[in-house]
Amino acid sequence: MNQAPPPRSDPELREANRRFYDSMWADARLVEPERFNTWPLVSSLLLPGRPRLEVGPGLRPRLPLAGTQFVDASAPAVAKLRAHGADAVLALASSLPFADGIFQLVCALDIVEHVNDEDGVLGDLSRVAAPGAALLVSVPLHPSSWTAFDDFVGHCRRYEPERLVAKLAQHGYSVERSAVFGMKPESSTLLDLGFWFLTHRRKQAMWWYNRVFMPLAVRFQQKLTLAPGMISTDKVDEILLVCRKDGAPSSTRF
Repeated sequence: MNQAPPPRSDPELREANRRFYDSMWADARLVEPERFNTWPLVSSLLLPGRPRLEVGPGLRPRLPLAGTQFVDASAPAVAKLRAHGADAVLALASSLPFADGIFQLVCALDIVEHVNDEDGVLGDLSRVAAPGAALLVSVPLHPSSWTAFDDFVGHCRRYEPERLVAKLAQHGYSVERSAVFGMKPESSTLLDLGFWFLTHRRKQAMWWYNRVFMPLAVRFQQKLTLAPGMISTDKVDEILLVCRKDGAPSSTRF
């Protein structure tokens, strides 16, 4: 395990993310949101007729395709989302092309750790959310758990839990529930093998990931177990947070 490397510049980081995710989504099939362990949670948060937003879904959206506004920085992902009937636009998470305070549910899974300007992203997610809106956000934890794979997929940080909660509060969000999240294999040998193939046999690695490993991961994913507040984060690699923006009317509490 290593500490995160020195920050890359914004252009370097955007290029690393573009290179990795454009090639992934160009060869991938869309996985319907109903197939993920987040679906029961998402279903409980849906308000009929109320606007909702998902940022950076790629081809793994967690909110319903119908009735959700999607934003992604990958052109192949946006094209394929649109081909499935979704309302998707190409934009950065820190420059969302929407008016203030219009969304009642905002989802941004595995996004904030990919950008240098975390305040720009969290600030814009807060800006477009209505008072009392729910936010679903996930991030990797513990800088000491950094590996070469984090660098390869375009991460620029892992979060200490206390800093994560404080950063969300700075942008008007309180944590109401949380859960262990992610599909990362526990085997370091498997991760090392996958990293080697992504580095040296990228096309073959993407084929196996999209057509074999991802379907298996979806099939055998564990039930999402939510607990009030922040769970104990010892040995937790990634966390999902259910947050509430300041100003929630009592009728919209979950």
